[in-house]
This record gives sequence, C-alpha cells and structure tokens, in this order.
Amino acid sequence: MILVLEKGMTQVKKNQLKSVLAANGCMVHEPGGSGQNILGVIGKNSVTREFLMAQEGVVDIVPISTAYKLVSRQMQKEDSIIRIGNVEVGGDRLTIIAGPCAVESRDQAMTIAKEVKKYGATLFRGGAFKPRSSPYSFQGLEEEGLKILAEVRDVTGLRIVTEITSPMHADLMFKYVDVIQIGARNMQNFELLKCAGRMGKPVVLKRGLASTIEEWLMSAEYIAAEGNPNIILCERGIRTFEPYTRNTLDLSAIPVLKQLTHLPVLIDPSHATGIREKVSPMARAAVAAGADGLMIEVHHKPEEALSDGPQSLYPKQFGRLVRDIYVIAPVVGKQLFHDYTGSASPRKRSGEKRDGKGQRAVYLGEVGTFSHKAASQYFGTDMESSPVPSFRDIFEHVKIGEADFGIIPIENSLSGSIHENYDLLLEYELHITGELSLRVVHNLIAHPGTKIEDIKRVLAPPPAFQQCRRFLDANPDMKIVPVNATGSAVKRIAESGILEDAAIGSVEAARIFSMNVLEESIEDNPRNFTRFVVIEREPLAEGVKNKSSIVFSTSNNPGALFEVMKVFSENQINLVKLESRPIHGKPWQYMFYADLEADMMDSQKESVLGDIKKNTEFFRIIGSYNCGSDK
Repeated sequence: MILVLEKGMTQVKKNQLKSVLAANGCMVHEPGGSGQNILGVIGKNSVTREFLMAQEGVVDIVPISTAYKLVSRQMQKEDSIIRIGNVEVGGDRLTIIAGPCAVESRDQAMTIAKEVKKYGATLFRGGAFKPRSSPYSFQGLEEEGLKILAEVRDVTGLRIVTEITSPMHADLMFKYVDVIQIGARNMQNFELLKCAGRMGKPVVLKRGLASTIEEWLMSAEYIAAEGNPNIILCERGIRTFEPYTRNTLDLSAIPVLKQLTHLPVLIDPSHATGIREKVSPMARAAVAAGADGLMIEVHHKPEEALSDGPQSLYPKQFGRLVRDIYVIAPVVGKQLFHDYTGSASPRKRSGEKRDGKGQRAVYLGEVGTFSHKAASQYFGTDMESSPVPSFRDIFEHVKIGEADFGIIPIENSLSGSIHENYDLLLEYELHITGELSLRVVHNLIAHPGTKIEDIKRVLAPPPAFQQCRRFLDANPDMKIVPVNATGSAVKRIAESGILEDAAIGSVEAARIFSMNVLEESIEDNPRNFTRFVVIEREPLAEGVKNKSSIVFSTSNNPGALFEVMKVFSENQINLVKLESRPIHGKPWQYMFYADLEADMMDSQKESVLGDIKKNTEFFRIIGSYNCGSDK
C-alpha cells in the first residue's frame, strides 16, 4: 500500500514513521524523484488500516492492486534509472550491452571488447558459467572466465555483465563483476533470485521461455523484496510454435511493461531470433517500440564460436547497427552517447571542478522545457543542471565560470535558426564542444478539466508558435502570449490558476506542474527537431572531431564569398550549413556562419586556414567537435 503523508512533513518525522513501521514488521520503500510525499509499505505481518491511519503525518492510504508491489508503477511513478559506474540504464538514454555469448579465451574476449567499445557498446557481456541444454556442450571457463572479464574491464573501462547460475557463485561475482544476469532458465529459481537481492549488485533479469509478464515481474519482486531495487528487465523471446526463429521476440511486452513497472527494459534480439541476419531489424524495432537498451551478441569469428555463433554479429555489423540506433533514438525521445557517434558525455573529457564543486550545466527557462530535456539527455541526470532566464545569461554564466557548460538551441527544422544565439556566439569567445538533436513534440497543456473550447489565451515562446502555426490558425480565437520558454509557459498557467489559459509545452512539463495534456502533437510536422550545441570556455582538446563551426566576414566586393567557398571545394571540405547575419553598425554587410564536415583545428588544415584567411577580413573557429558522422 502507499501512505500519503502531510505536505511539508520533515525528513526527521518521516524517519520516525519508518522506524515505527519497520518495528511492526513492515518493509518501507521511499520512491525517489516522484515529487510526492509518500511511502510505500509492504506488510509481511498483518498491519491494520486503523493502525496506519493513526500514525502521525499519515493522511491517506492507497492500496496497490497488483501482486507485485515494489516494482509496480503504482509504487513509483517515475522511471527508475540504474547506475553502473558512469553508465545509466533507463531514462532518456539508450544502453547497449555487447559481447560474446561465452568467454572462450583472454585473446577472444579482449579482441571483441575493444571492437564493441570502438563501435559504441556501453557495457560488456560475456558468460563464464554457461547453463546449456546439453551436458556435453561448452559450460564456460568459470572463475578463469571471470578473471578474464575483470581484466577486460581494467583495459577497456567497460563495466562487466555476466550470468550467475547458482548462489554458491555469489562470492566470485562480488569479486569480479559489476552486473549479474539471471538467465531465462533461472527466472523462477527463487533461491537464486533472493541471493541476487541480498547481493545488492545491479541485476539483469531475463524473461523465462514460457513465462507471462506477471510471472516475470513477480520474479523481479523477489529481488526487490530482499532490498535490491537495481533491477533491469530483459526480454529475450518466448517459446512458441513458430519454427522460423529460435524464439518469438515479444516486442509488445515493452509498452505493457512501461505501463506496469518503473524498471528499465532491455531487448535481447540475439537469443530471440537466433539468426544473425534477423538481429539488427529486431534491434531497430525494439528501440522504436521504446526499449531502454539492447543486449547484442558479437563475435569476431562467429564461425569458430563455442556458443551461439550463428546469432552473433560481426563487429562491423554491430557498428552499422549502432549508427542506425543513433539515428532512430531521437525520434522516440532518447539519445545514444558514446565516442563512435561523437556524443560521448562531456564528463569523460573534463574532470575540472568549480571551486571544488561538481560540474554544472545551465539551460534556458524552467524545468520541463525542451532545453532542460536536452541538458538531461546530454549531461546525464547526475550532473547538476539549472535554468537561467535568458540566452545571454547562459553565455555569461559559462564565461565567468559559474557554469562549466551551457546548452543552447541553434536551429529548428521547421522554424529555422535562432539568430540571437548566433549573435551571442560571435560576441562571447566561447567554444562549441558538442551537439545534440532533439525531437520536439508540442502539446497544448491546460488545467485538469478544462476543455479546448474554453481556452482564450495560449502561452509559448515565439518559435513554438511558428512550429504550431496550423493548429493556431485553426483556432483563431486563441490569443497568443509570448514567453521565453515552454516550461515557463506551463509554470505560469499552473501558478495563475486561470482556467482559460493554456500553454504549449512538453509532456514532462505537464507532469512536473500537475497540468493536463489537452491536445497532443500540435506541431505542423512530425519532423520537428531542434539542434542544440554545448558551449564551454575552452575548446575540445581530445577525441574525434569531425565537424567545425566557423564565423567570418569578407570584403564588400563581387565574388568575395565565392573565393572562400572555392577553398572549401578545392580541399574537399563539405559545407553543411551557411548562415548570414548583419554586422551591427555596418548596413548591408554580413557575418557568415558556416558548419563544415572537418576538424579545422587539426594541424593538417593549417594551409587551408591560411587560404581562408587570405580571402576574409575576419575569421574565427567557434568550435571543432564530433557530430556523429564517421566521415
């Protein structure tokens, strides 16, 4: 059941209540990030409603109707994010676990680990204990395999996922690995589940071959009931009558699970299909269906693999799949971050701190804006990020060291460039060090119970009005009121209490401010993406850089711009964007902003830079960074 507590109840009083409940045989769970003052209570002993209502601070009791309690969406509304080192499983990020079915040798494991890391894996999988259908099949290298996995982690930095098959292996798992996996055959091995719960390490729990979703969640409940909330569900196909694949991949389980539980969901298309050519299509479909990540088997010599060679991708096939996922992810509101796509977290490249404090990023507006979502996706949830009132404030905070990073929108696929930020990039000598494309889905948000015909005013930033022109034209009686950000618009209508006001914003903003989504997806075109860039005080010094942003001006003579363009053409540098802005104080003269598919800070580009500078009156590299292109 869920205990609803008094608003403003202090943590001291809450802890006292938890102690009373624990003393009466209750298991108490405090959901994180819900924004509500609640406690989840599981009563192993009989505790009456009257007893609970008599406790100080308890104002209501809401029963949990499902057989599984701790892992249910009723217990925790927010999605759980499982942290494994610097990797987050769940939320807005996609996780890719890759590696061989079994560790066969040190050379085999190390070779595959280096390949999958290069192409984008965020965790490494490999079996040391292998439960096989035949007693004569390869059973794994056991402790020697675990030692190899630990060495792989030391060399590559990839955290390790491996299967536990018996409680007697718990000490070895503690010693060598980061994430334990409970395979399909052991999904209802309750002693093993309880052991995994007591261990406390993150657990990947695979679905049984013939198990229902409720049985699967009850197995997860066994782990949670032992005090371990770090559970990741993994659908790997179920046994059906269909013989054309090894198993039948139940992609419908993803939306079902998203409704029933707060736990993250992975898909293992390798075991589901059993056929190499089927793995990538099903992996792409899984991401489109809303999976939080993938578990992919990869082998550099699958024809020689001791286990599951026919379903293992070659490293280059895995690389192509990752690039496909990188493109698909933003469409479903997620991002894929790693060096191969050029979207590695900035924390990997910068260990600097502000006056002994952790790193901080700033964005425009309020919590719940698309800028807030971009910051969360790019920097992760464990970096401090906070809103500021204006774009200039973002630049100013970064310039004076109040923030390590700023994230700003630079252009939108429907409404075009954000000119103010181009001007600020010229004014402030900061550097672009990364970029992110975010799909923008606009919603009409209003107070609960309000009908669309009741709306008199709509609040939103001007770009949102441009992107929702058709909807607004179809509702001419709605007066538009410009504000600086979508989150600010939703916050204002929530605080004002005016039922005739609505806002254009995100689903997240509606949830944060307890508002209702009145009309979904009101943007003119579903291909509505905003490109954000990250700005810092110093240029990006390490890593692959395959894109540069520059600004320059030319003389006011015929052919002056053509001479600059000719330099790019002669040196096979692809120009992907060219933007002009008026030069303040010089009527009819312009600054040109350009994006190039090249690292213009590379020493090999010195002669090219020399040729450009000969044909320009002003020239500056705003930043060289990795955009995700492998050119």
